[in-house]
Amino acid sequence: MKAWDAIIIGGGIIGLSLAISLRKQGLRVLIVERGEPGREASYAAAGMLAGSGSEIPAALKPLAEESARMYPEFVHELEDESGIKVDLREHGTILISEDGSFPEKAERFAWDQLHTLEPRLTGGEPGIPPQSGRESRQAAFLTECSVDPRALVSAALKAAKHRGVDISSGTEVRRILVDAGRVAGVETDKASYAAPNVVNCAGAWAGCIGPERFPVKPIKGQMLAVVGGPGLKHVIRSETVYLVPRSDGRIVIGSTLEDAGYDKRIQVDAIQKIFQAATDLVPALTASRQHEAWAGLRPGTADELPILGKTSTAGYFVASGHYRDGILLAPITARVMTETILEKACAHDVTAFSPSRFNS
Repeated sequence: MKAWDAIIIGGGIIGLSLAISLRKQGLRVLIVERGEPGREASYAAAGMLAGSGSEIPAALKPLAEESARMYPEFVHELEDESGIKVDLREHGTILISEDGSFPEKAERFAWDQLHTLEPRLTGGEPGIPPQSGRESRQAAFLTECSVDPRALVSAALKAAKHRGVDISSGTEVRRILVDAGRVAGVETDKASYAAPNVVNCAGAWAGCIGPERFPVKPIKGQMLAVVGGPGLKHVIRSETVYLVPRSDGRIVIGSTLEDAGYDKRIQVDAIQKIFQAATDLVPALTASRQHEAWAGLRPGTADELPILGKTSTAGYFVASGHYRDGILLAPITARVMTETILEKACAHDVTAFSPSRFNS
C-alpha cells in the first residue's frame, strides 16, 4: 500500500495551501476530499482580505494582518505555477457606518468626499450617490484587498497537482487510524491510506471525524452576485451588507449568518433582504440583474477563533474553524501548521487557537 508523509482531510483553500507548503518542504502529501476540491466554504466566500476589520477578534488580528501582508506573494506564486489569474484587487475598502464606529486604522471622511478623495480613491467611488439622504451616515477608507475565491481555489488546486500533491476526491474519511497511540493513516468509505501525520482541514465537517471531536459547527451564509450594475471600484461594507466587485463586472453581495445545520438551500426572502440592503447603499444597483445566488457553510466555533495545532493523539493535527476568514487566513495557516507539523519554531504565538482549549 502506498504511503504518504502527511494526509490532509479537506480540499478547500486551507487544505490546498497547506499541502503546497508541505510539498515545498519535501513531504509526500495526499488530500482526501469528501466532495469536489474547493467547492464548499472556499467556493462560497466573497474574498475580502480584511486583516484589520473590526469584526476580527482581537486575539486573531496579528495572524490576520500578517496573512493579509503575505497575500501578494501568495497570489503571485499560485498564478505563476498555475497560469490562472485570481483577480487580486488592491483598490481598498469603503466602510459606511451609521454611528461613526470604525477600526483604528480607518481614515474617516465626510460622505460627499467619497467622490473627490485623492490619491487613494482616485476620483472617488462612482457607484455611491453624492447625496445619501442620511445625515448620520459616515464613511471611512481602509487599505485592503480582495480576491476571487473561486479563481484562487482553481489556481491552488492546479498548483498543488503541479507540485505532485495526490488528491482523492469524492472520498469521505470515516475515521482516523491509530496504532499504539499514534496516527497511522485514515479509513475512508472506499479505501485506507497510510501516513504518520494527518491534518483535519475538513471545515464545517471537522467535528464529525474521530477519534477527537472538535466543536466546529456550520454557519450558513446566503449570497448573490449581480451584473449590469454600477462599475464599483472598491469593496463597500456596512453593518448589514458588503459589496465586492470583480474585474469581470460582477458584484458579489452578502451575506446572512444562520445557524441552520448543514442546510444549504437558498431562501428567496433572504436574498431579497440582502439585495435591498445593498441598494440602500448603492441605489444604482436597482438597474442590475441577478447573475447567481448560493449558500455556503462556514466552519464556526463558539469563540469565533480557528482551531490550529496538534491534538492529544500523536501525529494528528487540526486546522479548521476559520469561520468568515478562511480565504484571508490561508497563507498564515499554511505557514504555522507546516512549522507545527515539522516541529519547527513558530514565529507566531498560536496558543489561543490550540485544540486543547476545549478540553475542559
